[in-house]
Amino acid sequence: MLLIKMFLLAISPLLLILGGIWLLPQVLSVDDLQPCSSPIATHEQCQPADAIVAISGGDTDARARTAIQLYQDGWAPKLILSGAALDKRGISNAGAMRQLALRAGVPDSAILIDEQAVDTAGNAQGLRPIVREYALKRIIVVTSPYHQRRASTEFTRALGDEVVVVSRPTYEDQYWPEDRWWSNPYGWYLAISEMTKLIYLQVTHR
Repeated sequence: MLLIKMFLLAISPLLLILGGIWLLPQVLSVDDLQPCSSPIATHEQCQPADAIVAISGGDTDARARTAIQLYQDGWAPKLILSGAALDKRGISNAGAMRQLALRAGVPDSAILIDEQAVDTAGNAQGLRPIVREYALKRIIVVTSPYHQRRASTEFTRALGDEVVVVSRPTYEDQYWPEDRWWSNPYGWYLAISEMTKLIYLQVTHR
C-alpha cells in the first residue's frame, strides 16, 4: 500500500500536466465553423455572416490572414479589423491588418477599422457603433485559439442577444501551434493566463 501511495505521489505532477494538455485547449478554444467547408445559407451553423471581425494581439498577422481567407471564401461581405497601435508613433494594428487585406485583394470598400481598442473588452465595445450603423446581425470573430473563448464571451456580452457571435480561431498562430503548444513555456503562460482571465470574467461578469 505504501508503495502504491508513493507511486501515485510520484506520477501526480505528470498526470496534472497531461490533464492540462488535454483540458486547456478544450476550455479556451471554440470553433463554430469546424463542421463547415463553406457558407451554406440553409445550414444554421454554417450560415454566412454580415461581417468578419479580426482582433489584433498575439500573432496579429495570422489572425488577419484567417479573417481575409474567410472573406475570400464568401463568409461575409465586410471585414472589420480592430486594434490600437502598440507604438503610438506608428500605424495601428487595425491599420497594419488593413494593409495585409488590401495586398490580398480585399477591396477597400469592404474594410472597416477600429483603431481605438487596446484590449479584448475594448474590441467588443468598439464594435457596438459599427453594429448599429451597418445593422449587423451575425458576425464571425477571429482570434488565436487560446483567446477565442474569452473573446466570444466579451463580444456576446457587449453586443447582446441581437447579434449572433460565431467563433473561428486561426490555426496558423506561431505562438500557439495546435499540436505542440504545450512544448514550450510560453504556450503554458498563454494558456494559464487566459484561463485566469476567463475565470475572472465569468466570476465578475466584467
